[in-house]
Amino acid sequence: MPKPAGEARVRRPTNVTLPVELVAEAKALQVNVSQACESGLARSVAEARRARWLEENKEAIDAHNAMIERDGLILEEFRQF
Repeated sequence: MPKPAGEARVRRPTNVTLPVELVAEAKALQVNVSQACESGLARSVAEARRARWLEENKEAIDAHNAMIERDGLILEEFRQF
């Protein structure tokens, strides 16, 4: 989860291996490689967390969806759309 603005982040130097052509194009376009890597890693972590949460909660989600299929939506008669 992102930290609030102004809160210091502890950083760790990390080596990554990237295609030479991609790094050259990024530098030519003035793309900050470290920020781009961090952004991509953050997105990948968020996607992995989401996938894990969905897998861990699959049984409950399926049971809830089955209940809605069987019984309909709660308070459906009061919906105005």
